[in-house]
Amino acid sequence: MAYAPRSGGEGGGEGGRERRGRRRDGGGDNRQERQDGDELKDKLVTINRVAKVVKGGRRFSFAALVVVGDEKGRVGWGAGKAREVPEAIRKATERAKRTMIRVPMREGRTLHHDVIGEFGAGRVLLRAAPAGTGIIAGGPMRAVFETLGMGDVVAKCMGSANPHNMVKATFAALTKCTSPRAVASRRGKKVADILGQKKDAGEATEAANA
Repeated sequence: MAYAPRSGGEGGGEGGRERRGRRRDGGGDNRQERQDGDELKDKLVTINRVAKVVKGGRRFSFAALVVVGDEKGRVGWGAGKAREVPEAIRKATERAKRTMIRVPMREGRTLHHDVIGEFGAGRVLLRAAPAGTGIIAGGPMRAVFETLGMGDVVAKCMGSANPHNMVKATFAALTKCTSPRAVASRRGKKVADILGQKKDAGEATEAANA
């Protein structure tokens, strides 16, 4: 008597293979997402040793300040404290990844306009720059721009030189940055109209100075 396999069994086998294939494919997608998410550049801005006075004496720990970015317009900062330096840096990096912001850039290399940022006693001025200028900024601000992926910018610290205040003031300035497209959508106009107004204003300023 010849054995004839049941059609349901064949369908089940193929379905099982398909399900197994989908599971393998899904795992590959997840791994790819994790790899893409790990493509972040982090920079250690500063690390300090701090002491807490307790009954038995002093208890030392380390405080780290880290900036993280994808060099494509997203950047964040974070602070972490721990008894060991690697753990403090890890905490700061994780917090920086959770607080990332997106900054609009002109031609993917510089700011659309000049902006001032303030935080506490910190005050910074960020100015757009022509191509080839590079990053002209101090240490803490340079770390922010490098992780952000900005190629041309001029920055000046006009207040406190404390790294925490400088970084926070820089982020306060970056959050104020906007693009002509965002301004046009907010006003209900076209981008060409916004850029035309800026050009007319610049010509009027040059005529007045002349």
